Amino acid sequence: MVRYPAVAGQFYPALPEDLKLMFDSMCEPAPKVKARAIIVPHAGYIYSGRVAGATYSRVEIPGTNVILGPNHTGLGKKVSVFSEGVWVTPFGEVAINSEVASSLSSYSPYEPDVNAHIYEHSLEVQVPFLQYCSGFRDSLSIVPVVFSFLDYNICEQAGKVLAEVIDGEDSLIIISTDFSHYVSADKAKELDSFAIDAILNLDPCELYTRVVTYDISMCGVVPAIVGIVAAKFLGAENAELVMYRTSGDITNDYSEVVTYAGIVIY
Repeated sequence: MVRYPAVAGQFYPALPEDLKLMFDSMCEPAPKVKARAIIVPHAGYIYSGRVAGATYSRVEIPGTNVILGPNHTGLGKKVSVFSEGVWVTPFGEVAINSEVASSLSSYSPYEPDVNAHIYEHSLEVQVPFLQYCSGFRDSLSIVPVVFSFLDYNICEQAGKVLAEVIDGEDSLIIISTDFSHYVSADKAKELDSFAIDAILNLDPCELYTRVVTYDISMCGVVPAIVGIVAAKFLGAENAELVMYRTSGDITNDYSEVVTYAGIVIY
């Protein structure tokens, strides 16, 4: 199974030389930590690439990278695992870790499914960052998982299963989410602070409660909860906000923005 790019040339450059030049400016050398998980945005690189680049630059990129993202298209299963084959980017192919993906797919609520992944951008935009920040390592592999909205108890179950499956693996959980959508920058900062504080406290239940209570338009809240639960089971005790920006920082229009946060969990 080969998954070809759906948003190359739209969300990021389609030519490898142009993409590398962009990453050269976004991924600056930084002291690295061995993280359990990271939270990174998935908008067009011109808007969110600096946040993602700063975050990826802070962590060691291992052999196995489990990418958790929200389902924007409505296609496929509620929790869809792309379980075998390769993903293609302008930089070349990245293999699916079929052993981990198949094991994950054998437990509820995960199911093998490709339909949710065909047009979904939230995972695709992470893969070139992994290639670049790993030094284009041949051993790089991914496990792509797309989530629809779920009840909290199912999120918690999914997080525990993920932790059990990747326990002992040299792995990183990549949580793909943007934060507030299409509100003023001031309102977004207020709402996002509720979500970000819960994340920094590694409190997934509080994150879920705040997003629902305050109607925060954080598209990847479910992947975030699953990833935080798994990271805690794998021993994570700390979280650090690397960068927070808005689309207004690019457009100079702060009346209606989308917001992006980069967080390292270790």
